[in-house]
Amino acid sequence: MNPVMELILKRKSVRSYEAKAIPEETKNEIIGAALSSPTAGGLMLYSIVEVKDQIIKDALVKSCDNQPFIAKAPLVLLFLADYQRWFDYFGVSGVKEACEKEGRPMRKPEEGDLFLACCDALIAAQTAVVAAESLGIGSCYIGDIMENYETHKKLFDLPQYVFPICLLCFGYPTKEQMEREPVKRFDRKFVVFENQYTRLGGEAFEEMFRDLQGKTFRQRKEIDGAGNVGQLVYKNKFDSGFSKEMSRSVRAMLKVWNGD
Repeated sequence: MNPVMELILKRKSVRSYEAKAIPEETKNEIIGAALSSPTAGGLMLYSIVEVKDQIIKDALVKSCDNQPFIAKAPLVLLFLADYQRWFDYFGVSGVKEACEKEGRPMRKPEEGDLFLACCDALIAAQTAVVAAESLGIGSCYIGDIMENYETHKKLFDLPQYVFPICLLCFGYPTKEQMEREPVKRFDRKFVVFENQYTRLGGEAFEEMFRDLQGKTFRQRKEIDGAGNVGQLVYKNKFDSGFSKEMSRSVRAMLKVWNGD
């Protein structure tokens, strides 16, 4: 198998790291790979913050759903969807005055611009993940950085058009982490379609979740009042406190982004 494909297929989230620093040269390779990733129109609508301060790492443990390994990760990178840099450049470039000469208002970043910036940031983040994996360094995404917007806005001094879309922890995996098998994904026939989207029905869902149902419930009728994977995921993830907080946090960010 192609070594790059093998690396991608064997990759798994790593939440436990050896007490070993990542050399500066290696760190620069990972960040350099991220900076070379595909980007919309060559605009690079993202910024990266390396979180070195242990006090900030400790704060992130609490604000990102109490995940202690964040504080122990040798390298923590925050990926930001960033339209502030370009908007500030428009300002110093006299765009407002040029628009006034043409008799039209200067447009501000809107929701579409945010989504595009989020895409840029996530593409850069995943490129960093693959680069790190090729260097023997494991990683874990922390999507919870989208929660507690007000806290993270203050913690990182984020201006109006910057949003923390993901946090990444990096480190050399422990032996136990190395021996773990990657989580099995859904069969491609339930995810990959031809020409048009396909909605799944009862029989398809039964087949899709059969293995996960058996592995999770192991002949038990219920887990925490849930009778199947759908009920369990709804209760523990979709309808959870952290999921509701993420939605509230994103709404708060959108109000700031839109100047409401």
